[in-house]
Amino acid sequence: MSGPTTELRRLLSGPPFVAADCYSALTARIVEHAGFPAAYMGGHATGMMHYAVPDSGLLTTTEMVSQAGRAAAAVGIPVVVDADQCGESVANVVRTIRAFESAGVAGVHIEDEINPKHSAYDGPLLAVEEMQARLAAAVGARTDPDFVIIARCDELYHEGGGGTGSLEEAIRRGVAYAEAGADVFLATFAPAEALADMVARIPIPLAGYGPLVPGLSLSLFTGWGTASAARAHLELARHLRDHGDVPPEAYGFPDKDVLIDQDLYDQVIRTWAERTGRPVVGGEPAGG
Repeated sequence: MSGPTTELRRLLSGPPFVAADCYSALTARIVEHAGFPAAYMGGHATGMMHYAVPDSGLLTTTEMVSQAGRAAAAVGIPVVVDADQCGESVANVVRTIRAFESAGVAGVHIEDEINPKHSAYDGPLLAVEEMQARLAAAVGARTDPDFVIIARCDELYHEGGGGTGSLEEAIRRGVAYAEAGADVFLATFAPAEALADMVARIPIPLAGYGPLVPGLSLSLFTGWGTASAARAHLELARHLRDHGDVPPEAYGFPDKDVLIDQDLYDQVIRTWAERTGRPVVGGEPAGG
């Protein structure tokens, strides 16, 4: 039976696929239960849902590894994780990759934006040579050769990403990152009409955000899970404040027992109680 890294490699060699949004062990299991072949844990989603902070480089590597490990342990599908810049320096990259690998993650993406990212600070991106050094360090740090290194480029993310919006520069970076050993190139917000040119000139598979359009091997479809969960919580909180109660449907969700292995643990506890002569719900009194 293949592990998550081998499975992610297999997926990348086959038809295009979606790694769907998750930010916790439960949401990773929901993604798996819904039938997706892989899950994606983004920094924005994880920072917002676990620490209530924006995606401006505030989430630490330790925090991200901790949450990602919980998600990876809860599912049998590969989990791809946002590793930001993979640490402060090229030395941090080595330790970060090994930490994610040990946590059971199948792959990470490393980006070329400089902190504080996605903020009022308007770039520039990391120098190409610096990003190549980080990618080479990441490739050299992995102990599992199937662990996937995705190079994220924010050149086309010119409003809040630090790039200038140049397609030629994005392609130049894609080629350079492939030369440094990256397995996949993630061009943030690349327009669909540019993908054919990028595929022709960049010698590794392309990933993107959003719909799985022609040219992409992988879509990291994110943002909707956190927004929908937070919106529902806020709406129900306001309803409770205004009406003193919430609708009955607020207390459950489809397949809850399946998603948390309720039957498994119920049976373990029932077997223990019966074997040790303890009372069992719905059973005969001990000694009766």
